[in-house]
Amino acid sequence: MDLQTFKELVYREFGDHLEHATPANVREFLDRLQMQEVAGRLPGERFEIHETGTTYEEIIKDFFARVLEMPRDDAIILLWTLAIDLAFAAVEHQYAEYFASLFKDLDQ
Repeated sequence: MDLQTFKELVYREFGDHLEHATPANVREFLDRLQMQEVAGRLPGERFEIHETGTTYEEIIKDFFARVLEMPRDDAIILLWTLAIDLAFAAVEHQYAEYFASLFKDLDQ
């Protein structure tokens, strides 16, 4: 997918300033993107993971090194989806902590 198509998809999903983005619909959007990628594969085609890192740190370093070698649009899309996933996961975690504190006395 090219960057312009991706932007149009994002704006259609969340609004021009992402004003409609929530942890839930961001997760659904990212899941749909991933399913579209999988749907483009042949039935039964295997996923090959060429990962040489044995620790999380090595894997992250390798990932970011490979991103630097990607075509510009692909790198932007990949990094944007990673960033929004991490950012909204943090928001979801904050909401969970907040609501847990509100309802903690109900469990007793």
